[in-house]
Amino acid sequence: MSTTPARVYAARLVGLPIFDPQGDQVAKVRDLVAAVRSEVSQPRVLGMVAEVFGRRRIFVPMTRVTHIDAGSVYTTGLLNMRRFEQRSTETLVIGEMLDREVSIPSSGVRGTVYDVAMEQARNRDWVLSRVAVQEPSKGLRRRGQTHVVEWRDVDGLTRREETQGATHLVHALNEMRPADAASMIHDLPRERRTAVVAALDDERLADVLEELPEEDQVDILSQLDSERAADVLEEMSADDAADLIADLSPETAEVLLDLMEPAEAEDVRRLMSYVENTAGAMMTPEPVILGPDATIADALAHVRNPELTPALAALVYVCRPPLETPTGRLLGVAHIQRLLREPPSTLVAGALDDSMENLRPEATIDQVAAHLATYNLVAAPVVDENGHLLGAVTVDDLLDHMLPEGWRDRTVRRG
Repeated sequence: MSTTPARVYAARLVGLPIFDPQGDQVAKVRDLVAAVRSEVSQPRVLGMVAEVFGRRRIFVPMTRVTHIDAGSVYTTGLLNMRRFEQRSTETLVIGEMLDREVSIPSSGVRGTVYDVAMEQARNRDWVLSRVAVQEPSKGLRRRGQTHVVEWRDVDGLTRREETQGATHLVHALNEMRPADAASMIHDLPRERRTAVVAALDDERLADVLEELPEEDQVDILSQLDSERAADVLEEMSADDAADLIADLSPETAEVLLDLMEPAEAEDVRRLMSYVENTAGAMMTPEPVILGPDATIADALAHVRNPELTPALAALVYVCRPPLETPTGRLLGVAHIQRLLREPPSTLVAGALDDSMENLRPEATIDQVAAHLATYNLVAAPVVDENGHLLGAVTVDDLLDHMLPEGWRDRTVRRG
């Protein structure tokens, strides 16, 4: 096994898998915890915040870390599964130190922290040793000059800021999957969370909101002005937006719906008109819909859209015009496996599965689950009494509604 690098940068650790001595992954790195008390002496790194199964965050002392390399962290395998609770004397290196405004007195440079390095001292303790500082951009230069200096040469590292920026933290979050970014945002101090939310673009914020617990969704949306809140809701999938709006006061919900684009608001209002936990309330109103004259090549081009979830890309719905929900009559569905076996130039209508029963919008959650299980499906069409396609229920929609309330933030014990 290779030796641990002499210096390890915190931002490069985020997201790395943590393995036990048997080589089994037990967690992911989410942050470093340090005892920052002085700008002269190097702070001791107490441990790592790690995320285990169930999106639960635990504390891994550095004494349990046996090796770090470019792609992984190894531990003794002895992990305390108690949920991590930050103490007042502890600082989260990624969550709280990135973007802190500092100065380098020896050179007069001022800038923001974009990374912090740690290394092992002679007594084998890990300490924060170096700070990477970026100056503000000047003129047409896209990025300001960067400096990597010793901890003791930087002023402002222990000073708390009420208006700390979030540029470098947002960059780190943008490198994560939405669920992982949501988990980190959930655990940020409130003032840092506010700064991050302000710095995220609408599309990314929408992706993250869809992965957060309901109380976090409502709290974050309430921090936004109405215009931006409406823009973020437009970027969310219609079913997730409908669930979130339903948690708001009727007055706030109506204001936001009026500010949304009419077509987006119409989809959300339609979903909100169905009884909770029915197929109509759970469905996605924008599955892949094609007319009967579309070819297999057309269908494959549509399901290649990277913004589609795997479940939505599994089926193509062939309908009579109009092709926006509610559509003309649903003629059938085409499974992705069948499409891949057919010549691209043939009509998708020739590869239809028209034997499957469809769901009605009033179908209960148990009926939806039984339907997907009976036909071994990850998605299914929802139609009205006249056979018009209203949307599609996917297995991830179903799980979101079947799991206990607050499951995203629930403690899950490992077996």
